[in-house]
Amino acid sequence: MLDCITLTGLSAHGYHGVEAFEKEAGQLFSVDVSFWLNTRQAGATDDLTRTINYAEVAVAVHQEVTGPSRDLVETLAQQIAHRLLHDYPLMQQVEVCVHKPEAPISVPFQDVAVTIRRTRSDVAQECPRR
Repeated sequence: MLDCITLTGLSAHGYHGVEAFEKEAGQLFSVDVSFWLNTRQAGATDDLTRTINYAEVAVAVHQEVTGPSRDLVETLAQQIAHRLLHDYPLMQQVEVCVHKPEAPISVPFQDVAVTIRRTRSDVAQECPRR
């Protein structure tokens, strides 16, 4: 059985969207990430090298949000998932939820979010990360 580590509300300014003004001015994005791995050895040894350092995961997510512009939030979420699964061999599955609360929608709303879940085997079958 796998265990889950969750980071909630990672915020960064990014330039993602299909509208020109989104790519020029950017907006705030928030990301929630949950990832599954076996933490038994870490729990038994109290050794950080036997788990995934969530502070490093937070930096990786921030780099993806502040990185190259994407048209779709779905693409951004997938890029984050691919990077994390690529960079962290202990990670078996990841769920990424990208919130875009300032999306250009003409009616009142609180948030738009896209949630994806990817496994190590999914990523091997999909196109390369970059």
